[in-house]
Amino acid sequence: MIAKVALTELGRALYPQLFQLFDLRSSLYNWKRMGGLSSGRLRESDLEPSDTQIIERTLGGEPDAFNLLVRRWERQIYGLTLRMLGRDEEAKDATQETFLSAYRNLGKFRGDAKFSSWIYRIALNICNTKLRGRSKVAISLDEQREATGFEVAADEDDLGSGIQREQVTRHVRRALQGLPSEMRQVIIMKEYEGLKFSEIADILGIPISTVKTRMYTGLSQLKKRLDHLREAV
Repeated sequence: MIAKVALTELGRALYPQLFQLFDLRSSLYNWKRMGGLSSGRLRESDLEPSDTQIIERTLGGEPDAFNLLVRRWERQIYGLTLRMLGRDEEAKDATQETFLSAYRNLGKFRGDAKFSSWIYRIALNICNTKLRGRSKVAISLDEQREATGFEVAADEDDLGSGIQREQVTRHVRRALQGLPSEMRQVIIMKEYEGLKFSEIADILGIPISTVKTRMYTGLSQLKKRLDHLREAV
């Protein structure tokens, strides 16, 4: 069971209505428990508006509408923060902080920009802040293997494909964490989130050429970290 987040009294005082609407930590992937959605106040047709229309409704005095944006983008934002931070609990914190920040700053959203670009930018800023707060210790490949418990069995028949897949997934995730943040976030958005180079450039506020450079340099470094895996199997 996911533990409920201890929300600050200041946050409750400033945004009591928002906290009633959703508790992201306790509702990830459990849409029926999202505050407001179970009340029956939102009709099926309410799922159709664009992001911009939902924002206009929220700012126009219909705060329940913000739940639609949470439903629409929670999976993507959680996936991004998890791959950026590599820690489930920290990713849930970052996801909640992202939507809280978006709600607080909704009036600053520029209608000429895509909401997806805006909220991805918020999530990345939060992740980068958390990453800067960590002790910067380089992770060697041997340390990665020890931390993930990755070992390739001498006889592949002794290792179920499901278990092997899980080990490889954990190993790749750990190797990804070893990349510089600016390279990791580009790879995540391109390879995992399926964004275009132009969209990533818009989110990060950098030229497309810089996005591509970070992408290919990051992939090259990632390949070096994973070469020993390929050689082992």
